[in-house]
Amino acid sequence: MPCKLLFVCLGNICRSPSAENIMNHLVEQAGLSDSIVCDSAGTSSYHIGSSPDRRMAAAAKSRGIILKGQARQFQQSDFEEFDLILAMDQENYRNILFLDSQGKYQDRVKLICDFASHHQEREVPDPYYGGTEGFNKVIDLLLDACEGLLENLISTHELTGK
Repeated sequence: MPCKLLFVCLGNICRSPSAENIMNHLVEQAGLSDSIVCDSAGTSSYHIGSSPDRRMAAAAKSRGIILKGQARQFQQSDFEEFDLILAMDQENYRNILFLDSQGKYQDRVKLICDFASHHQEREVPDPYYGGTEGFNKVIDLLLDACEGLLENLISTHELTGK
């Protein structure tokens, strides 16, 4: 059974689809596509069905990563479906845990920045209302965090690539 990861932000058009596609890129490079499956969602319903933000897509593309996917809202069933749920910031983290009223899945919910090693930030800032610089910063931060997450998964799940 592959390890299933869900990346979550507010609208699922900037940060979480970037994390999903960055992680897929790193997983593919490591030859672990059969072992790790990624998805993303938003805690809000603002952008359901939308493609990733074009400014985010441009920042990712400049690093050779193509953003694919359509926004969807986080659902209760995601707790059962995914092994690890990675929130972009404290607010999303709290909103996810709020849906887990019995506290059954708290150990599955983590902050993505807990896996970053080169950046000090504890949250991925929402670049939506900012300029190009903010989108580039998010990509750099997520690359760092996803690399750390992949290393963690390889060591804790004893994964080996092809």
